[in-house]
Amino acid sequence: MKVIQPAFVIAIVFSMLSCTPSQDNKTKIEWDTWGVPHVTASNIEDLFYAQGWAEMHNHANMITELYGSARGKGAEYWGQSSLPNDILIHTLGLPELADQWENDQDEETKKIFAAFVRGLNDYTQAHPEAIEEKNQVVLPLTTKDANLHALYVIFTRFIGGGDLGMVQQWKDMGSNTYAVGPTRSASGNAMLVQNPHLPWYREFLFFESQLNLNGKRMYGSTLVGFPGIAIGFNENMGWSHTNNTIDNTDTYELELKDGGYLLDGEKKDFTSSTKTLKIKQEDGSFADHELTIENTLHGPVVKKSDLKALAIRMAGTDRPNMFQQWWRMINSTNFDEFESALKMAQIPFWNVMYADKEKNIFYLFNGLVPKRSEGDWSYWNRIIPGGKSSDIWNEVHAYEDLPKLKNPETGWLQNANDPPWTSTIPLALNPNDYPPYMAPQSMPFRPQRAARMMLEDSSITYDELVDYKLSTHSEFADRIMDDLFAAIDKSNAAKAKEAKAVLEKWDRKADADSKGTVLFYSWARKYRISPQENYTTPWDINRPMETPDGLADPKRAVDLLVEAANEVEKTFGSLDVAWGDYYRIAYAGKDLPANGIDGAMGVFRVAWPGGGDEKHSYVGGGDSWVGVIEFGDEPKAKVLLSYGNSTQKTSPHFGDQLELFSKKELRDAWFTEEEVKVHTEKVEVLTENGFVEEQNN
Repeated sequence: MKVIQPAFVIAIVFSMLSCTPSQDNKTKIEWDTWGVPHVTASNIEDLFYAQGWAEMHNHANMITELYGSARGKGAEYWGQSSLPNDILIHTLGLPELADQWENDQDEETKKIFAAFVRGLNDYTQAHPEAIEEKNQVVLPLTTKDANLHALYVIFTRFIGGGDLGMVQQWKDMGSNTYAVGPTRSASGNAMLVQNPHLPWYREFLFFESQLNLNGKRMYGSTLVGFPGIAIGFNENMGWSHTNNTIDNTDTYELELKDGGYLLDGEKKDFTSSTKTLKIKQEDGSFADHELTIENTLHGPVVKKSDLKALAIRMAGTDRPNMFQQWWRMINSTNFDEFESALKMAQIPFWNVMYADKEKNIFYLFNGLVPKRSEGDWSYWNRIIPGGKSSDIWNEVHAYEDLPKLKNPETGWLQNANDPPWTSTIPLALNPNDYPPYMAPQSMPFRPQRAARMMLEDSSITYDELVDYKLSTHSEFADRIMDDLFAAIDKSNAAKAKEAKAVLEKWDRKADADSKGTVLFYSWARKYRISPQENYTTPWDINRPMETPDGLADPKRAVDLLVEAANEVEKTFGSLDVAWGDYYRIAYAGKDLPANGIDGAMGVFRVAWPGGGDEKHSYVGGGDSWVGVIEFGDEPKAKVLLSYGNSTQKTSPHFGDQLELFSKKELRDAWFTEEEVKVHTEKVEVLTENGFVEEQNN
């Protein structure tokens, strides 16, 4: 493991913050009517300075809260409730790792972060009224804060998220993506769908922007508080990310002995250190919390009892240049340049789906997969007995080892968080060609729905691709309804037959006006969709689009339907309540009918529930950033940032796109100079005092 370098000298950080951006008169921000900043600059420093300014304009309080939390000082700033998060950050050694990253990063990465953070800070100095009083304690921000925020999000929410149990709805976090090649596209152009699914709060929120560097236009989104573009496109190509079925974090159970732990039958000592964390009290005073941090050869200890300890090991902590890799990806003009950026292998997680103007499509099972000495997926996808040193991995697979597909004969590629083997149908990747621990073998109903929409259309138009992205049709309903109806017909349950009459008329969608969705979803949650033992025929890789199928216990299925029907009728007075009357969008003070549903239902338009009451459930996450791009002479793109491009409560763009989400509509992405000019609401130009609004003569 790498030795942690000494902390970056604070004086150096603040000297960087005090630098003045270049006074190039080409640097400007054109704000469009959706609150999207279109940044124009002639050098990297001004470009990222402007993006930092714009991001703080749209998310000033969110960024200060996120950066303050990532410091591991949340309890010191905001009280006891933040202490568990602080303990996690220090237990994982993220502050020390941030110092190491700042020391090891490429000069280009350092330049990006320094300029971005200068923009954040200068905005707060120019607009102190934008920051709530409780968040002002976090200022000023530093490049270390930006690195810490990135480390926190990437390692605790994604790479280690499953093992750490950080996110209650981890199973729902994911994404969809398509790449359609010229043989499947009605226009002969390649097309791409970008569609991450994340919770609609805090560090999972996206920020949309356009960056124009010396006439090179780049468009897309990244997570709030990040510089650059992480999912995007330019005039030549674009890509998307999806969460992949990658196991690059392992949790080890260690047996304790005589104050240490056992490895290969011998006692090893913990490496220990202590920190004092401050906790703000209600009266404004501070209490101390003494934290003991223990490390092993496996990694840091995250839980300990009298007899056992759990230690965690995560891949990617030695890859400090992921933002440089994203920057090179968005600057690529063709596939060779894009692949060269991918080979940097700095991004430790997320599948990559790609399409370009030269009509190429490409899928990569991207990430850092540890080289393991033995074992298959099931061996490693568990809490691992930590007694063998041979189970402690130190190397990862090279780019050349990873599953990937370019321009498959089928003419299309998809990923909906399924393993790489089913990225196109018929299968073009053979799992037997890869180590057995590379990825599991499965294809849930959502990726099956994704593949079916491609398989059933041999000539896909752009508008059809938009419709597919917004589809709420349930693959699970199509698969199981015949078996459920047959079981009902054999039963004597009057309520089940009444429910069947409603379901026979149901359109099998989760649109706002769909009647039957509430009833079927209530039954499906009771029946449980994922366990393969619920089906007579479990999923089979040789029949990926026809399995699983059949009800293993028809009587149980009918009994649960009766139970669901009684509950729905008691709550709503009817079995055919409209989905949008029950499922709502409650965000930014709005109350709108929702569409979409939990992705386990085999629906491509994902909108999972995040709370509610007896008569209503509310969208908590799912479709976040959406982009549908066709690469012709000029890119044609429709997009949506579901919850809007600002979290500032006084901004008109806080929640202003939710009406479009509710109506299942996208909006045009204004990409060209002419489009931006027509839809510009305000222009800010760079001066020696930051950006000021340009006045029309």
